[in-house]
Amino acid sequence: MIRNARDPQTYAIIGAAMQVHSELGHGFLEAVYQEALAIEFERRSIPFAREVDLPIYYLGRLLACAYRADFICYGSVVVELKAISAITGIEKAQALNYLRATQLERALILNFGTLRLERERVVLSADGATE
Repeated sequence: MIRNARDPQTYAIIGAAMQVHSELGHGFLEAVYQEALAIEFERRSIPFAREVDLPIYYLGRLLACAYRADFICYGSVVVELKAISAITGIEKAQALNYLRATQLERALILNFGTLRLERERVVLSADGATE
């Protein structure tokens, strides 16, 4: 479990997501949770941008396609929402690729598709390793 002293920003984001899951339960499409979470972020004064297009580069060249993050919170945390049966290695690998491509260091995968909110924190260290 993520402790407040370790990373208060991701802790706050998870708290907001837990409130949304508590109110709505599981079974809705991702878009419903995205809208509700935006409201909860506002209520909690968590700074966020929604559906942010982030550029992707290959060999120093900007690709025509961009990655669209569900949220960027605090200007530095990628937040990906899911409404699936379980977070798998595929979602973790995607989050890691998003971090590498955008040069941000932290991501949260929040899955509203389960009985209890499922969450995964992905951290890219300066040397490219993950926590």
